[in-house]
Amino acid sequence: MSADGGETVEMRAALLRLRRGTGLPVAFGGLLDGPRQVRIGELVGTGTRALQGLAISSGNGLGGKAVALSRPCAVTDYHVSRHISHEYDAAVAAEGLRSVLAVPVVVRRRVRGVLYGALRAAQPLGDRALSAAVAAARDVEQALVVRDEVRSLLAAAREAVAGPGGGPGPGPGPGPEAWEQVREAHGALRALAPRVTDASLRAELLAVCGRLETAALLPGHTRDRPVALAPREVDVLSCVAAGVTNATAAERLGLRPETVKGYLRSAMRKLGAHTRLEAVVAARREGLLP
Repeated sequence: MSADGGETVEMRAALLRLRRGTGLPVAFGGLLDGPRQVRIGELVGTGTRALQGLAISSGNGLGGKAVALSRPCAVTDYHVSRHISHEYDAAVAAEGLRSVLAVPVVVRRRVRGVLYGALRAAQPLGDRALSAAVAAARDVEQALVVRDEVRSLLAAAREAVAGPGGGPGPGPGPGPEAWEQVREAHGALRALAPRVTDASLRAELLAVCGRLETAALLPGHTRDRPVALAPREVDVLSCVAAGVTNATAAERLGLRPETVKGYLRSAMRKLGAHTRLEAVVAARREGLLP
């Protein structure tokens, strides 16, 4: 699996955080490029391009050791260390690096990349530097988890919308069980959208949500004059439609329960609904929910 543009952005942002958090002048890293190989794609604070594009195989060098063991590794003086193999000495020497740490990016027990921090002097790297590097790797891991979930849900949503009958509704389209899966996917996508930092991926996600919502319009009903709900009001209604409590909705959306209640009250008022169920039914009638 090669890194896409959004994953590259996440990696670069993590390297900047690693550099700030550790105080190390050099940070670099890359994501999986093949079954057991990481390719260095992002450099921060380097003086040469010697490390750019370097392919790190599992077990080789410091980063390869971190990949093989799925845990952070560090050396005080890279060139004389007896704890690593030395396939990449030339590139490391060209950049003048001595003390180096490597932290794997692990998603669901599978290594997806490596972050490095380095000094141009041979001195021990303390616990503070290691902790900051691990925190930066965890940020990348969480971003990759979200992207994986979004991809999976987008695939399921597209399949549902383009089902045998051309989409949900009367006729040979998905039955009630499949339609419930569509609604679950819609709710999950709406909840994930605020956590997606990649603008293009978030736009794609919301576009698919829009297709799901339009597919739900009743025959003869159009959205020429739809009720204007704020995005967060739709997010809250999506959770309500899934049957969750305000507290659970708050947890999913990263909001406070009181904020969820406020959005729900506002949505109910705009839809002319007096109960949560009425609000969901009205939103579906307006094509705001699938």
